[in-house]
Amino acid sequence: MDTLSYKTISANKFSVEKEWFVVDATNEVVGRLSAKVALVLRGKHKTHYTPHADCGDRVVIINADKVKFTGKKVSDKIYLRHTGYPGGQRSATPSDFLAKKPEMILEHAIKGMLPKTKLGKELFRNVYIYAGEAHNQEAQSPKVLDLNTIK
Repeated sequence: MDTLSYKTISANKFSVEKEWFVVDATNEVVGRLSAKVALVLRGKHKTHYTPHADCGDRVVIINADKVKFTGKKVSDKIYLRHTGYPGGQRSATPSDFLAKKPEMILEHAIKGMLPKTKLGKELFRNVYIYAGEAHNQEAQSPKVLDLNTIK
């Protein structure tokens, strides 16, 4: 018997309608931009947010080469990685990444703010980062996302 007048609806990947957004990263602080983009990718800005499902939207970030860091992080912050061989620890600063591959800075920051599970890997596939103005997602007609409206 169905006596409840309401039911909690849990979203899944078939019932969620994904939207496309474009974000201009010009003069945005890396951490603050990444936190808001991760929130949109996760779907926490929607009323039907479900923690175990991909209910977020797709985000295109342009002008990734024009992001900024606060303080002296451009020269003092260090990104570490390891090749897997003895003595294979490599380091780089944000200024090195800005010169060679500026998309890596935002990729690293956003990936660190998503869950470290299969869901997190699936969510990370919904972000597209470009160093310049041009992007390949014009056919999806993305809406401009104002980061100040997201809390």
